[in-house]
Amino acid sequence: MNPFKWILMNQLKHFKSQQKISGFTLIELLVALLLAFLVITPLLGFMINIMDTDRKEQAKINSEQEIKAALDFIARDLQQAVFIYNADGIKAIRKQLPKYDQKDNYFPILVFWKRQFIPGALTVGSGTDDTFVYSLVAYYLIKDNNPTWSKAARIGRFQISNGYGLTDAERESTRDPGFQLFDLKDEGDLKTKMNKWTKKTGENYTQDILPLVDYIDQTPIGTTNTAPTCSMGELIPKYSGSGDDVATGNVITRGFYVCVDSDKTVAEVYLRGNALARIQQNNLNFHQNIEQNKVYFPQASIRVKGRGFLFTQ
Repeated sequence: MNPFKWILMNQLKHFKSQQKISGFTLIELLVALLLAFLVITPLLGFMINIMDTDRKEQAKINSEQEIKAALDFIARDLQQAVFIYNADGIKAIRKQLPKYDQKDNYFPILVFWKRQFIPGALTVGSGTDDTFVYSLVAYYLIKDNNPTWSKAARIGRFQISNGYGLTDAERESTRDPGFQLFDLKDEGDLKTKMNKWTKKTGENYTQDILPLVDYIDQTPIGTTNTAPTCSMGELIPKYSGSGDDVATGNVITRGFYVCVDSDKTVAEVYLRGNALARIQQNNLNFHQNIEQNKVYFPQASIRVKGRGFLFTQ
């Protein structure tokens, strides 16, 4: 045999042997891809579920912390109260409060007068002295679809205060526009007198309703979200009937309500958050999958006794 032919045949055999040993067939590649898919897909689903659960748990924790912080803030504020309006009282003065023209989106749930301490407000000789003023405070439930805030509801706080100083000019310059002190000289009991309060004639408020906490449950009353009841005092807001003490429009929800005993200056405050609103834009209502999702609607309540003492000069 020709030596060159023999060398060429040996090289071809060696080349075919290398191809068979180092390569993969198409079937082998397809089987490998199928096995990888069967193994990786469940792992990816498991990881996605873990991440989604972790995100919901973090949202729930944040909502619980914010609800507690908001409730503590309201409680400290309410401890200074000298008079708390019941449902009839809010009905009587609601037109004097801001956002009455948007009452379907803004409802004053908790309205009270408080005695506010102001340290070092008066100049006496070369030093200063403390004083106090009366302030009107209103906590609102707000659901106005403002894109700045969540699609859930939120709570806002409004306050106007009397002026302070040693002269009439000083007191007038430190008074908030629209503020007018209640008149205890009118006839009737304390509720009757306080329900006659009106804002200062000819003045407009310059104070805004400042946000206290967002992501408050906005689930409407009437699905599985039934209207609450009170073990003491009167419910605010009312959820049936007519008048300015009845919730209408977007604020018919259990997210924020109170029970008030005006005679004893006591109020129970109830808040419920909506953690799902932090992580999704749709399907926020409590009545959807209620048993599965209720853990993401943290709620808390507190009973507060106000100062309950009025003093006027």
